Amino acid sequence: MPAATVKRGRSGPETGLAWLDRAAGWLAVMGAAAVILLVVMTVTAVVFRYVLNDPIFGIDDLSQVGLSLVVAGSIAYGGRAGAHVHVDVLHMIGGRRVTRYTDVLVRAIGAFVVGLTAYALIRQGLCGTRCGHFTANLAIPHLPFYLVLAGSMAIYAAILTLELVVGLVHFGAGRDPHEDR
Repeated sequence: MPAATVKRGRSGPETGLAWLDRAAGWLAVMGAAAVILLVVMTVTAVVFRYVLNDPIFGIDDLSQVGLSLVVAGSIAYGGRAGAHVHVDVLHMIGGRRVTRYTDVLVRAIGAFVVGLTAYALIRQGLCGTRCGHFTANLAIPHLPFYLVLAGSMAIYAAILTLELVVGLVHFGAGRDPHEDR
């Protein structure tokens, strides 16, 4: 790892989170590119359908797989940026003395469930055409898109795990560094 990319004084989990931030950022760029592509495809499909009266065969299939890339791009990045919707009632009621315990539980359960989802996506994707995992018109296999989604889920599970570790390191502190994002 190049010395210029790691700031001095960071702990191991914080350095790991910095690398996961970078990976989540790249996934977000991929998702943004997919959104732009979807807009172009939608405009093109509308023009062909209503102006030229000649709908494009398979455009729905391309939209489906494009949307999966948008979702994959948003899962890890949104989780790291704190963009997922949550209501922190426990923090309002009990403050840090309560959330230091509930954060551990919630992050552990979240990492487990998201990791399990990544595993299930890989397993389903590997089933392939024999299980009917391809699009209806163009028969685009779902495997690469399942793998991208699984990778995004795995990155988010790793983010939750490292945030759990950082939270345990700062367990006795007055504030968890990842609490107020």
